Amino acid sequence: MPEQLPGTFYDYPRYYDLVYGSDWKAERDFLVAVFQKHVERPVKTVFEPACGTGRLLFRLARAGYQVSGLDLKPVMVDYCNQRLERHGFGTPAWVGDMCDFQVPRPVDAAFNTINSFRHILDHSQALSHLRMTARSLAPGGIYVLGLHLSPTEQPPVDNESWSARRGHLAVRARIWLTRRDLAGRREDYGMAYDIWTPTAHRQVEDRFSFRTYTLDQFLDLVRQSGVFQVEASYDFQYDPDQPIELDGGSEDVVFILART
Repeated sequence: MPEQLPGTFYDYPRYYDLVYGSDWKAERDFLVAVFQKHVERPVKTVFEPACGTGRLLFRLARAGYQVSGLDLKPVMVDYCNQRLERHGFGTPAWVGDMCDFQVPRPVDAAFNTINSFRHILDHSQALSHLRMTARSLAPGGIYVLGLHLSPTEQPPVDNESWSARRGHLAVRARIWLTRRDLAGRREDYGMAYDIWTPTAHRQVEDRFSFRTYTLDQFLDLVRQSGVFQVEASYDFQYDPDQPIELDGGSEDVVFILART
């Protein structure tokens, strides 16, 4: 049996960074491409609410962007800033709430690509997040927002698993549904990390909840916000040359939200 580690997966940024950072190149290249495609002027400054370990902020900084971000978890912000500072990019992340924040100066683009938006369980707070993000953008700026929708024309995906390796460290992540209440707009999940090193097998388990969105519910939220319009949509293949048409079967979607 693996050794059970205390706390949640947010308490272990090294493992979190490996699990969610394994596909960083596809995401970074996609972001660079859609910045060029959907913003009329050159994008120089970018901001990530719920930045976690800064897996993308770091790669975008290395690509020449001026980056900033926030996260609720101090341990994540510390990990993010320490890596950026080691490479000469300062400490541009801070501890903050993605529903109530203010950036030092407007940025050209914002992004959040891995479903963190759905951790906002309250409708009014989701509206606040969109409005705060729009306020953080310079005129003509965009918000690249990725999330899993609840499809209405096919069964939704109930579980996922994937693995990542860096040197002698390997982590397998598993997510499984424990309860779905579409009327109440909530899904509850379990998550486990299995962590292998040459000498040990450890495990971290956690529970978390997401707010659910059908396509119509999300589009209605955007309309209610009064600050964004959907300019384009893509899927999680991150192909900037292949925008998608949205329908009741849409599930993994990256929205390009243009500030109105």
